[in-house]
Amino acid sequence: MGVFHKFRFFNRRLALACAIIAVSTFNYGFDNQAFASTQAMDAFEKQFGVYNAKTGAYALEPYWLSLFNSMNYIGFAIGVIAGSMIASRWGRKRCMFIMSLYAIVTATIAVTSQNRSQIMAARILNYVYVGIELAVVPTYQSEIVPGPVRGLVVGSYQLSLIAGGLVINSVCYSTSTLPDNRAWRIPLGLFYIVPAIVASLVLFIPESPRWLLRQNRVEEAKENLRKLREGAFSDEDIEFEFKELQYSLAQEVEQGRFVELFQGINLKRTGIAALVNIFQQATGQAFASQYGAVFVKGLGTINPFVFTLMNSGVSFLTIFIVLLFSDHVGRRFFLMLSSAVMGAGMMTMGGLGTANPVNKDESRAIVSMITVLGFGFGLGWGPMTYVVTTEVSALRLRDHTSRLGFGLNVLFNFLVNFSIPYLISAQYAGLSSKVGFIFGSIAFLALTMVYLFVPECKGKTLEQVDLLFSSGIPLRNFGQTDAAAMMRMETTSEVKEQGIQVTHLDRETSIA
Repeated sequence: MGVFHKFRFFNRRLALACAIIAVSTFNYGFDNQAFASTQAMDAFEKQFGVYNAKTGAYALEPYWLSLFNSMNYIGFAIGVIAGSMIASRWGRKRCMFIMSLYAIVTATIAVTSQNRSQIMAARILNYVYVGIELAVVPTYQSEIVPGPVRGLVVGSYQLSLIAGGLVINSVCYSTSTLPDNRAWRIPLGLFYIVPAIVASLVLFIPESPRWLLRQNRVEEAKENLRKLREGAFSDEDIEFEFKELQYSLAQEVEQGRFVELFQGINLKRTGIAALVNIFQQATGQAFASQYGAVFVKGLGTINPFVFTLMNSGVSFLTIFIVLLFSDHVGRRFFLMLSSAVMGAGMMTMGGLGTANPVNKDESRAIVSMITVLGFGFGLGWGPMTYVVTTEVSALRLRDHTSRLGFGLNVLFNFLVNFSIPYLISAQYAGLSSKVGFIFGSIAFLALTMVYLFVPECKGKTLEQVDLLFSSGIPLRNFGQTDAAAMMRMETTSEVKEQGIQVTHLDRETSIA
């Protein structure tokens, strides 16, 4: 099947739903890159920095930069926990509606900031929205799309984030030369756009059939699945998929309690979700995405706003291409390739930083290695982390798994962002680009861990993945196992045991 042939799995309603959900993530990209770029602006430094009499200029001290780029993860963590609870209790699309209204409020706080306390509070509060989004968006995406395109759609979370960053970096590049606070207020003003669009449209898309089925709203679940599949799948295909959902839910022994994440086979599934989320951040992507502009400005080799714009463009193109092939090549390959490229780039950057002093040519090479870091991240760890996390969780524990996995993601994001200024600043550890040795080592460790422990789930429905885990199939054999045939045998056997005459599993009483 060709790369672009996968679009036949989308009908108009599913395509619209995926587009609206993906657009929401633009605002994460806006926040992520708006603050990363504006903190390198002279106007931002003058408004929120401290005057240095020796240099005759305003500057943001390393300790404040550390807090500004890490304290927001307190809000992030609160958002992940709150978002998973709201999405579990009231549904995916209602959660997205609530978070969009909240984001409009926090945008107002950000754009009207007058002092350090307000801009810090604005970023923390806005990251509550970002956390809610992380808790609900990948889960919602994974629950409404067919298995053959799950990598494309769930991975679009990172693509939308990068696209938002590309837009905001373009705006920052244009406003960076303005002499007053318009330079940073205009980019922050864009925070209003996406939540307004999502809030006005999200209630019109279908709710997740899997969430509805877990709420025992069987007829609504069946109707929503039909809306998301009709035209792209036959009636028999739709009916069989619904029977799969019912069968898998009926077979699960889990009752949906948090402690079950650490019991039996679920411990392995929880460990995989934890592993990919930890390594996504521990491999050092924040060095490029959050501190790249400030670090490059200090090197004095290239306009930092041109650099961030260039990096966003490279990342967007890389992730776009990866997503087109992720459901053909698989998750494991891209995660291992990503680890290798990031590791090589960071080790090279660390080696370049050992020169004393570092000359202009070496400084330019260091800048290029930061771009390699972003490129490598886009090859796998950026988009595939969300895909793997949403694939490996048990059906009744999906919200708990997301809460734990993404919570660890936020924790390590905080730790890395908090540590980087102290690691690179001459006032503290003074590693500068030699920090690459740390992140490069972690990247190569990540490669090994993916090879050993991350299963290949491309092309399989969530229910088929659930069956592979419950059947005790070795993780390394997931990709070669015909889970569709196993599921068909299991569902056919189950229905026959109940005395139901079966032809296509599409006409009789549902499995209780």
